[in-house]
Amino acid sequence: MIRIMSKTSRRVVFGVLLIITLVVSTGGALGYLGRLTLVFDRHPGKSLAIVEEVPGPEDGPKCPIDARYLDEAPDGLRPEVLQAWKSLRAKAADQGVQLCLNDGKRSRQQQQKEFDDAVQKFGSEELASKYVLNPPDRSMHVIGLAVDIQPIESAKWVEKNGSTFGWCRRYLNEQWHFEYNAGYSTGGCPALVPSATGS
Repeated sequence: MIRIMSKTSRRVVFGVLLIITLVVSTGGALGYLGRLTLVFDRHPGKSLAIVEEVPGPEDGPKCPIDARYLDEAPDGLRPEVLQAWKSLRAKAADQGVQLCLNDGKRSRQQQQKEFDDAVQKFGSEELASKYVLNPPDRSMHVIGLAVDIQPIESAKWVEKNGSTFGWCRRYLNEQWHFEYNAGYSTGGCPALVPSATGS
């Protein structure tokens, strides 16, 4: 087949093969070094997402029931997590409870900024790490599996009812932090740990 192809056609074919080889090699090298994390995309026609680099909203409207908090859009959450969030919020609304998404998806850079801000607020990295995980890749917000729900009365409703939808509170010191896992809906919530660092 190569013999009957023109020189131009052969150059195009070899060029395409070379590009494919370079892309695959680069992706493999980055994956090996831990700098590239691809997530399977269950939505045909949409490209794969590098979840840790997907930023969440920097801001949002004020929570209508408590203006101290935000009610940001759930942008950047994984598709199954977004669906679980919508189901949870709809069930809460049916029972007259409004859930405000004070913080959801963060990129690595947003998580690092959260940590740096917490160091300023609490005065040390040790104290800050009880509320904001560092390095950023450890955070479920970066992975797209966590939300912070406010006000606290709304968070208490989620703690009581959320496991049905796969949402569980995870930390004793953060009444507002919930993580999604489909297994929680059948297996229940795991025991709380003292803080984000586990201590």
